[in-house]
Amino acid sequence: MKPSVLLIAASLLSLLLLMVHMTGDVLLQAEGHVKYPIPVVVFVVWLYGTLMLPARVSGHIIMLLGGLIGAGMIVVHSSGTVVRQSGGFYFVFTLFALSATSWFTAILAARGLWMAIRNRRAAPSVG
Repeated sequence: MKPSVLLIAASLLSLLLLMVHMTGDVLLQAEGHVKYPIPVVVFVVWLYGTLMLPARVSGHIIMLLGGLIGAGMIVVHSSGTVVRQSGGFYFVFTLFALSATSWFTAILAARGLWMAIRNRRAAPSVG
């Protein structure tokens, strides 16, 4: 499978899992939850970068940042607090799945960004 298709799929899956995770945070009134409009703006920018700019450097940067944000959720929640058993499995599973897919997204986006920069340098300049 082409890395660009994998990047789009991983980015969309990471975005979906981040939405599920943030929904859980809001419903549980987790400490450190944010106001609703801020995540929506992040979601829209990430979705736009994934679907409209997948072959551009700006799209790779957006997906890289989105992947790092998603991967950082496990660090934010690793404060050592105990998750309640009611819904705890679902919350932790979502957190692990989000972290894994987000790291994969970040790695693929960094690879795509590196390839784009390398190809741009290798291309002969017209002038």
